[in-house]
Amino acid sequence: MRFVPPLDTAADVYRRRIVVREPDDSPGVSIADLEDDFHHFVVTVRHDGHAVTDVTAESFRWPWATCPSAGESLRQLIGMPLAPRFTETGRYADPHWNCTHQFDAASLAITHAYGRVAGTRDRVRQYDAEIGAHMKVAAGETGRNRLWVDGTLALEWTIAAGRGMVAPDPPFDTAPWRGGFMRWADSALEPDAAERAIVLRRVCDIGHGRGMALDDVPIATELLPLQRGVCYTMQPEIAVKGQRHVGSIRDFSSTPDDLCDGP
Repeated sequence: MRFVPPLDTAADVYRRRIVVREPDDSPGVSIADLEDDFHHFVVTVRHDGHAVTDVTAESFRWPWATCPSAGESLRQLIGMPLAPRFTETGRYADPHWNCTHQFDAASLAITHAYGRVAGTRDRVRQYDAEIGAHMKVAAGETGRNRLWVDGTLALEWTIAAGRGMVAPDPPFDTAPWRGGFMRWADSALEPDAAERAIVLRRVCDIGHGRGMALDDVPIATELLPLQRGVCYTMQPEIAVKGQRHVGSIRDFSSTPDDLCDGP
């Protein structure tokens, strides 16, 4: 099943699509396929209806040589109970010693498995994020940032680069843009609404990379002054091995149907 939201294919935007599904013949399997300009990972979670029994990650496109190796850290999630909250995985594995995007995919696969067991989720969930290209322009410029869920517009935020949401509607008028958005979402929103907000909030930051000359950064250590410790590759002892995967960036602004359409 593929949902086709009314995306703005004439705009200069960053896109991310995440398709989370339970295969027709495998009720104990949950697969999250995540792709955007910079990444393409597929994480498969197996479970017994109560807890995670196995986690594997496939890397099809990644920015640094070390990113695929982060998949091994996901195995810390084996044994955790299925949970409705996206952030629950952080109790069982350290996100900073994981690839952020693999970890997000694993978290979504686990919440999806929980929903399938509870009977509250359809077999397929599709997230489509569209982030305005203003995020690569001067601080203060605003743009539209939208999230569709299963083809239906779920969230739309006006963002000012460097400041966050502009005149947000409740409940987002009380949300901290930096330093605690996920914790706020967990305390202020029910699980499914919190998950949607976290998915959009994540890509509001990732979209900053669109248009940047990232292939001119030969090794991850050059980014440590800004990103030290934020993920597996940005741990200092890992970054020294993190050569740039040159030529891995894609542009899906006008071709969103190519997202999550195979390696």
